[in-house]
Amino acid sequence: MQEAKTIIASMKGFISLAVRPCFEQDSQYLLEVRWETLEDHTVGFRGSPEYQHWKALLHHFYDPFPTVKHYGEPRIEA
Repeated sequence: MQEAKTIIASMKGFISLAVRPCFEQDSQYLLEVRWETLEDHTVGFRGSPEYQHWKALLHHFYDPFPTVKHYGEPRIEA
């Protein structure tokens, strides 16, 4: 993940990355990546040669392959 983090952090629009462990299932994690725009992820990163390197490093760890969802800014924050 350290090498993959370096790749994604170099991409246009990247803001932050967090890997959060699940309390209930210790084999599950949430990967949260924040981007400036949706297109920075879907077009810029996903369409780049760097994404191919990211895939080669990480995709074999996924079982099953994760669902990717895109979220906006919080509507309510405390």
